[in-house]
Amino acid sequence: MAITSRAPAPGGGVSVPPAGSSAPPPDGPPGRGTAWAEGVQRLREAATTEPGRLRIIGAVLAALIVLFGTVSVWEISDRAAAADDVVGRSQPLSADAASIYRSLADADTTSSSGFLLGAQEPREVRQRYEKDISNASKLLVSAAANTGGNEDSREQIALLSEQLPRYTGLIEQARATNRQGLPLGGAYLRYANEQMTTQLLPAAQRLYESETKRLYTDHADARSWPLASIALGLLAIAALVWAQRRNYRHTNRVLNHGLVAATAASLVVLLWLTVGHTVARSSLSEARADGQESMKVLNDARIASLQARAGENLTLIARGAVLAEDKKSDKYDVDFTNNMKQLDAGLAIALRLADDEAGRGPVDRAVDGVKQWKQRHSAAREADLKGDYEAALPQVVGDEKHKESSGAAFDTVDASLEQAVAHEQQEFTRAARDGLGALGGLVTGAAVLVVVGAAAALLGIGRRLSEYR
Repeated sequence: MAITSRAPAPGGGVSVPPAGSSAPPPDGPPGRGTAWAEGVQRLREAATTEPGRLRIIGAVLAALIVLFGTVSVWEISDRAAAADDVVGRSQPLSADAASIYRSLADADTTSSSGFLLGAQEPREVRQRYEKDISNASKLLVSAAANTGGNEDSREQIALLSEQLPRYTGLIEQARATNRQGLPLGGAYLRYANEQMTTQLLPAAQRLYESETKRLYTDHADARSWPLASIALGLLAIAALVWAQRRNYRHTNRVLNHGLVAATAASLVVLLWLTVGHTVARSSLSEARADGQESMKVLNDARIASLQARAGENLTLIARGAVLAEDKKSDKYDVDFTNNMKQLDAGLAIALRLADDEAGRGPVDRAVDGVKQWKQRHSAAREADLKGDYEAALPQVVGDEKHKESSGAAFDTVDASLEQAVAHEQQEFTRAARDGLGALGGLVTGAAVLVVVGAAAALLGIGRRLSEYR
């Protein structure tokens, strides 16, 4: 029979645990808090010896270098992707949206010119109208496929796709009725113009603004400074310099090859990151200032010229049937005057923004063309106000006797502006690609160098540890 001994209770008795209860063992298994405490204790013990302190320093240095490289790769990848979007997605979509607007405005202008010519409408005029409509339709399909999750752009594309067939139907009705010599054709054309100016062109303008806003967002993302990477790079280099100074004070050795290599690798990454991003930022700024802003001004000027030409044609077609808000002036003649003012202002800004002769030359020719256009329009308008429609018409649309018509001057202005836009587009693409190229290779290079730097730091510390064995 086993005899169980019990510790005496205070007062000489025997302590008996309550029934149904069990006393825990004095030293139970370590819990989460105990493991953490043990880890902290071991770290403290390691820090009291030089080998332990070296191991801690090596781990911290390697972690800092790896963190620096990881954040650098992430930030530069993000900015390179934004720069790539500027070059390959958002700017082309913005340019396509501007082309949609120009094509629609030109189609409206060309249709009114063809209406004035009636049965004598040259085939090239009709072909220009059809080309404008076809170009706008193709660009709408392309924009719908590439606009991504931009709901505002999708809404405008849907509206344009719905209204464009209605507009072309009205134009065909106007042409057919006009060929029969019926005055109702002019009403159809005016209604088509109203659809264009109140439905199609505003939707195209909103599409252009939406895509341009996305372009500016991508541009800002690509230009933003990688501040976290730069801060971590400076911190990593400062820690490496401190470790080398500490090594010198403890060993009187000037250089630790591993730590020197780690410092050099980190410094190269930091300099590459800073210089590369600075160059990219400068090139992207140039693309926006010298390319995108000039294109926007030139596109607006070209649109104003197209709308002015449409107003000039419709002034002859309406013959005073549509009045302006003052109920006295011809609406389309007032529109022409306002659009010409916008054209003059746009050309003045374009001249200031042009930074080379290739950019200024077309704008200068457009300015001269506008002067001739105004003079010829005034002569045609004077004849029309006198009731001499037959004399006014050839001065606007041109014929064998009137080569120097206002239409010819408009063609000069339009061709010059098209050339100026093409030049600025090339300037934008060149500068934006330079900005993207400045970031090329940086992601891969940074990843490789920080791995080398972290390994070199550990090797340098390992060499010091070997001296204690």
